[in-house]
Amino acid sequence: MKLSQLTAYLESLAPLAYQEDYDNAGLIVGHPDQEVFQALISLDCTEAVVDEAIEHNCQVIISHHPIVFRGLKKFNGKTYVERVVEKAIRKNIALYAIHTNLDNVMTGVNAKICETLGLKNCRILAPKSGLLKKIITYAPLSHAEAVRKALFEAGAGNIGNYSECSFNAEGSGTFKGNEHTDPYVGEPGKRHTENEVRIETIYPAVLENKLLVALVLAHPYEEVAYDLYELTNPNQQVGAGMIGDLEMNMQEEEFLYHLKQKMRAHVIRHTAYTGRHVKRVAVCGGSGSFLLKQAIAAGADVFVTADFKYHEFFDAEGKLVIADIGHFESEHFTQQLLYENIRKKFSNFAVRLTEVNTNPVKYFI
Repeated sequence: MKLSQLTAYLESLAPLAYQEDYDNAGLIVGHPDQEVFQALISLDCTEAVVDEAIEHNCQVIISHHPIVFRGLKKFNGKTYVERVVEKAIRKNIALYAIHTNLDNVMTGVNAKICETLGLKNCRILAPKSGLLKKIITYAPLSHAEAVRKALFEAGAGNIGNYSECSFNAEGSGTFKGNEHTDPYVGEPGKRHTENEVRIETIYPAVLENKLLVALVLAHPYEEVAYDLYELTNPNQQVGAGMIGDLEMNMQEEEFLYHLKQKMRAHVIRHTAYTGRHVKRVAVCGGSGSFLLKQAIAAGADVFVTADFKYHEFFDAEGKLVIADIGHFESEHFTQQLLYENIRKKFSNFAVRLTEVNTNPVKYFI
């Protein structure tokens, strides 16, 4: 298939608009029309991973971490980033990264951690605001249901665990077309009054173009009236970190052993035990120290993440246990998540997990 088909699917799982400002997710090397027959999935894109792709005839590498974060001014092979990009271009291998956009979706990196740890009743720890909009439109009674259905199928009307949410009110609409019109109801040059339904529904801003196309196609009028509003409501399906509950309480040491085994961590750096049982667990794949206050406010007993600095451990203040398992260890199951999703969507497309351990941190035990 074309590379664009694969990337379109990945961006339906984790829209690029959900990545953080500093990030560089998306297609880094390659052309959308490029034919691809096999993909290699890795957490990082290193020279060894590119060599592995060459060996196994993979036309695209899908990594969690982007190989390029900042602009490259030279390609003379002095850094591993330059060498990776240069080799990928020479061998016609596309490089695609799905990073903080996959961190920030409900079914992404943190959901995989929650699943691995056996957490239930999971939700986003720090939902993002400014990602939702509302559309208000008006349809004749005869087409109101068709318009609603089209909006819902385009992705509107989802609030938490509920779908097809809308508000509807009947009223009268008026319009008068000029001599160049061919109105669905009424006559050109005469004001017409029509019984209509005012339909209001919420939608993710990233779906706006898709939503408007669906609206126009489903609506009978020549000119479709609609209003768009930006909302400050947080999107409960998008944001940083997640929090959930264990099925049964654990002792703190028992939970850390569970965590070490399930996440295949070599070592866990943690704060002092609080003396309480562990029931509620907050997680954030990668560097998650910025979410400590939210984890405490949400009542977490343990916060599982990585990359805490020395002085940041003091900020727990005995309110929970910080469990730093390492950056690679907190995210390496992301590879399996991507593999499972791609295999499910494209059953005839070859996809393989890297056999290269890209963790730059080694442990002397």
